[in-house]
Parts: sequence; structure tokens; C-alpha cells
Amino acid sequence: ETKGNINNWLSYRYRQRLNRSNDSSGNIDNLPTSIDIAGIGVKLGKGFSIFAGKQCTAYGGIEFDLNPIEIYEYSDMIENMSNFMTGLNIGYDINAHQQLNLQILDSRNGSFNKTYGVETEDGEQPTIESGKLPLVYTLNWNGNFNDVFKTRWSASIMNEAKDKNLYYFAFGNELNLNKFNMFLDFMYSKEGIDRKGIMTGITGSMEGHNAFDAGYFSMVTKLNYRFLPKWNAFVKGMYETASLTKQQGDLEKGKYRTAWGYFAGVEFYPMDTNLHFFLTYVGRSYDFTARAKALGQENYSTNRVSVGFIYQLPMF
Repeated sequence: ETKGNINNWLSYRYRQRLNRSNDSSGNIDNLPTSIDIAGIGVKLGKGFSIFAGKQCTAYGGIEFDLNPIEIYEYSDMIENMSNFMTGLNIGYDINAHQQLNLQILDSRNGSFNKTYGVETEDGEQPTIESGKLPLVYTLNWNGNFNDVFKTRWSASIMNEAKDKNLYYFAFGNELNLNKFNMFLDFMYSKEGIDRKGIMTGITGSMEGHNAFDAGYFSMVTKLNYRFLPKWNAFVKGMYETASLTKQQGDLEKGKYRTAWGYFAGVEFYPMDTNLHFFLTYVGRSYDFTARAKALGQENYSTNRVSVGFIYQLPMF
């Protein structure tokens, strides 16, 4: 990653991952998925600014905004989300502690067929067609109240296909009290086409990501306690549901899966820099309703213990 200020009104940022594909063929922005961010920022005065290029979507949620290397495991909602797309962000600083963002981005990086797995035989009409203006619009509010309570809220609408839209709402809330810190995120996604792909996998009745009328809800919380200057203990919990919001042939409307996450760990920070060592436990449980079990799904759980370190290497 490289970023900086050219002068007092022009800035740039570029970030590329070494462990992702550099193939840009078929991508509508002509950028490989390894490039997360590539754009310039311009300060316009009176609190207004713009950032143009490939960028992270301005979705709400405290965890969504954290550095990914700090996350031991994301919720299913964020893990299956498309986060880096090309477009324009218009920011307005109401004051030093309150910010609004209006963002307009391409709703996908690749083609419509590639994104949703739409395949047809020669001469056949697809069951879903690409919209004429496939964009995602997001309104984001970042609030800071005396560094004690912080908010990151957003509302988004995405044109997925002709007559098919996605509506996404995220409400992130953070509390800071000396040695204690916590956040609580609420997220809900109503998808005309199953963008996340979770309900498509559960129903098993369609290829690609084109199950219709999927609904997802997530609640994520994490509590940190810095019990010594260099030691932090944390617990984290997740509750998520996957549903169909409308009847689809033989597929009933209603909830199909509940996912639980339960984490705990301890971290040691030996230096003033960002190096820290960790020992964590990550547990996940997936409970399916009777309507999902009738489709062949079975409850299951996973457990993991991890030990290691995280360090952002300062190059210059």
C-alpha cells in the first residue's frame, strides 16, 4: 500500500494484495481483484472532498471499517460481500467529529454473467437480465461523540439486474471507556438476486448466485479489556440468519439457517509499534431449520485454536 499528499488539496492511495489474482480479463474496470484501492482524493473546500477511482464501499459497521489483518474471522455477511468497486465518493465534514459520504460505484467488477453465474444454452433467453444502470448508491454517516461513542451507519441500494435490487443497511456503534472497548454492529441485506450466494447454496436448486429474494441479518459484537498496558483480552459473538423473503415455487418463505460465532483470545503488544502476538479460539455453529433439512442440509460446527503474530511492516 502507498498513499500520500501531493499538496494541500490533492492526495492519492493505492493498495494491492500479493495473494490474489492479477488477471483483469473480463473485469469492467480493467483492474484485477488483487487491487483493492487505486484513486485520487481532492479537497474542494468548505468541508467537501471527493475520491475517484477504485475504493472500498462506504458501508456501515465498525468491524467492516477495521484493517482486515486485525480480524481473526469475519461474519458470513462481510465474508461474502463485494467490497471494492470503482466510482466516486463525495464527502462532507459537518464538523471535526461528524462526516457524511455519498458514494456512487459500479455494482460489480466483472460481467453480469460472471457475477451471478447466469448461463444459458444457445438461443435461450436468460431468466434474469442485466440492468441498464448497474450502480450501487450508499449514504454513510460517521459520528464521533467525545471519542467515547462512535457511529458508522449506512444505507445502500444496488441495481443487481432488471427489476431486481439489493437493499443493505448497517448500523455500527462503538463504546470506549479507558481500558474497556466494545462495538455492536447490526446488518441487514434484502437481495432481489442472492448476491451473497448463501441461500443459493442451501437451496441447491439453482446455479450461480441467482436464487431470488434472499434476506440476511447479522449482529456482531466484540468486547476488549486492556487489563495490563501490553495485554488485551477479548470475547466476540456473532448471530446471523439466512432466509427467503418470498415464496419461490416449492421453496417456502422464511428462515433456513442460523449461524453462531463465539470467539475468545488474548493479545500481547510488546512494542509501541503495531506488532502483537495472539492466542485465539474461534467457534462456529450452523443450525438449519426443518425446511432446509428437507433439502438435505445438516447442522454442523467448527472449532479452531490459532497462535501467531500480526505485524504491519513499515517499508519507508
